[in-house]
Amino acid sequence: HVQLVESGGGSVQTGGSLRLSCLASVSTRDGYDMGWYRQVPGNECELVASISMDGSTYYVESVKGRFTISEDNALHLQMDNLKPEDTSIYYCAADTPSGRWLGPCRKFGWWGQGTQVTVS
Repeated sequence: HVQLVESGGGSVQTGGSLRLSCLASVSTRDGYDMGWYRQVPGNECELVASISMDGSTYYVESVKGRFTISEDNALHLQMDNLKPEDTSIYYCAADTPSGRWLGPCRKFGWWGQGTQVTVS
């Protein structure tokens, strides 16, 4: 039974930073691509960032240069220069697509319960 638990969400002002973390029972070391999604209008989810076993990363265009995905004993998403449009519920996922993706939430792999990020 795969478990993923996110933490680190909260409320910040425009230009601020947050660091999301995900404690997961699987990782890229197990051969799974790992990623962060966020909910978008229409009740769908977009892949924000992913990291693969070989260390390669993907970022959706809107967060490039501001967000950084990393992995040690947990999966992290460092979010800098936050904008109001980054406000969403963010989900950690395992066994996820590693490239551009927008569609139903929880369609692939395993997902955490989500953590709210609010930027005002």
